[in-house]
Amino acid sequence: MTDDEVIHIAVAPPANLDANLVRSVATVINKRPFQTRLLLAGEVPKVIAHYDNIQIAESIIQNLRNLGLVAIACRDSELRQFPQTFKAQTLEFREKEVLFRDSAGREKRIAENNIFLVLVGRIETSVEVETTKPKTKFSLTKTLVMGGIPIWERVDEKTTTHSTQAECFARLYERKSPDPSVDILQHHMNYSFLGAKVAASSFTNFGTFVLKLREAFPQAIFDNRLAKPSALTTSSSRVWEDIEINCKLIYLFHVVTSSQLGNP
Repeated sequence: MTDDEVIHIAVAPPANLDANLVRSVATVINKRPFQTRLLLAGEVPKVIAHYDNIQIAESIIQNLRNLGLVAIACRDSELRQFPQTFKAQTLEFREKEVLFRDSAGREKRIAENNIFLVLVGRIETSVEVETTKPKTKFSLTKTLVMGGIPIWERVDEKTTTHSTQAECFARLYERKSPDPSVDILQHHMNYSFLGAKVAASSFTNFGTFVLKLREAFPQAIFDNRLAKPSALTTSSSRVWEDIEINCKLIYLFHVVTSSQLGNP
C-alpha cells in the first residue's frame, strides 16, 4: 500500500432517502444533489467518493456517520483484490457440517457454525453471437463479362445478434476474511447430491440447493440482494469485476453492522 493510494468511501443505502439527507451528504462529498441521490439509492452498499489522503477520508466518514449513515473506507488495493476461491462442483450435507468438493477432487469441510454470511446473487451478461448463412447475390461484374447473361453467385452473409446469459451464484463467508471460503456457480454444479429432488432445470436445482444451504448454516446471515437481474454489459470480465466489488462491500458492511450490534 502506498501513501497516495486511492481511498474509496462506501455507504450502506439509507432507509429513508429524504431531500435534506441528500443535500447534506452532497455538501459533505462535494457533489451535486442529483448525483448524490443516485449514489445513495438502491439496496446494496456503494462507493460514493474517492480520496488520496486517509486523513481526509476519515474526516468525511465521520461527517457521514454524524448524518446517520453507515460508512466505511477501503483502500483501492483491498477493494480490487480478487483472490482465487474454492469453486465447489458437488457436496455432501452431513451432520453439523457440509463437505464440498471441487472439479479436481479437493475437499473442504465447513462446520455449521463457521459461516458468517451466505450471499446469493445472479449475474447477467450480454454476449455477441455471430452467425453466417448462405445467400445468392446478383453479380454485375460477372454479368458484364458474360455479355449480359445474368449471373448469380453464392455468398456468406454474416449477422451479429446479442444473447443474454444468466447465472446464479452463492458464496460462503467466514467472519475473519472478506474472501469467500466457497464459491458456487449454478452451471458449474453437479446436483446429484439432491437425490430424488433433482430436477431437469439447473435454475430449479440451484433454488433447492440454496434452501438446503440455509438449513445447513442456520446461524449465518442470508443476503440475496444481488439475486435481482443486474444491468447488462457486453463485457463479461467487467461485470464479474463489479460483482466481486459488490460482494466484498456487502460482506464488509455486514461485519460492521454485526459489530455495532455486539455480535462476536
